[in-house]
Amino acid sequence: MAVIRDKGEMRSWSRSRRKAGGGLALVPTMGYLHRGHLSLVEEAKKRAQFAVVSIYVNPGQFAPTEDLDSYPSDLQGDLRRLAEMGVDAVFCPTNLYDYGEGRGVVGDGERESFAGAGSIGGGDVGREGKLLSCVEDRGGEGAGHETWIRVERLEKGLCGSSRPVFFRGVATVVAKLFNIVEPDVVVFGKKDYQQWRIIRRMVRDLDFAIDVVGLEVVREIDGLAMSSRNVLLSPTERQQALSISESLLKAKVAVQNGETSCEGLKASVTRSITQAGGRVDYAEIVDQENLGVVKRIRSPVVFCVAAWFGKVRLIDNVEISL
Repeated sequence: MAVIRDKGEMRSWSRSRRKAGGGLALVPTMGYLHRGHLSLVEEAKKRAQFAVVSIYVNPGQFAPTEDLDSYPSDLQGDLRRLAEMGVDAVFCPTNLYDYGEGRGVVGDGERESFAGAGSIGGGDVGREGKLLSCVEDRGGEGAGHETWIRVERLEKGLCGSSRPVFFRGVATVVAKLFNIVEPDVVVFGKKDYQQWRIIRRMVRDLDFAIDVVGLEVVREIDGLAMSSRNVLLSPTERQQALSISESLLKAKVAVQNGETSCEGLKASVTRSITQAGGRVDYAEIVDQENLGVVKRIRSPVVFCVAAWFGKVRLIDNVEISL
């Protein structure tokens, strides 16, 4: 298994495999891999001759007040698991942004630190009302990187409401990975449902010749959606967090039994999570395709939830079809 850190080397590796006549599938991750990630890798291996996994904790999708520095990491463990699965290459760059004048350069295997930042505009908006991510915060005035991709309508609402820099950063870094790795297929998990839809729309609108595959949510035995952040939960918070999946399942059953009013369903899920000790960021029912909010269920929808347990923010969803 090739472990590649340099952008040019990654691009050369991909092109040499393509010249040999093989298709290439990419699984973008931020590392600390769990069984959900590995299911994406398994799918990638089915869809192309060569499978590449990227591991990069992207500062462009974090506001300075968010959990970039505490995001869990185990690069050596990740590499071991991927080698055992027969992955062909892992792309794990130390930095994908230009901070200008030599800024943003870190040592091999290190992660840039943005600790102590984040008092401007709640960590989301800087001077002149401009969005502020850890990239701008690190680079300061005259930061080298200034090009961002926005999927304007789909990024509104859901996670985009409370994390205004998030999807701008996601779309940009994924586009960068597409330009570096040049895959034929990319595989995402639908736990991050809004992210999956945004990437599909970006690929359509910008004419990337890439098939965007989405796989169903992978859950722990007790129903909790698998997430790298789960490890940050205390035992009590871990138990409380089960209220998300349990209440979403009850809502799906209610719809299957004839309930179509979204207000009652959302109130029930919010109440269950709050009573369990969580703090709901949002509980929203939206159209599966355009993510528009619906008031009454008449077509396929997805019920999306984000909630805080302690300092950990978790997301989950269920797709519901009549």
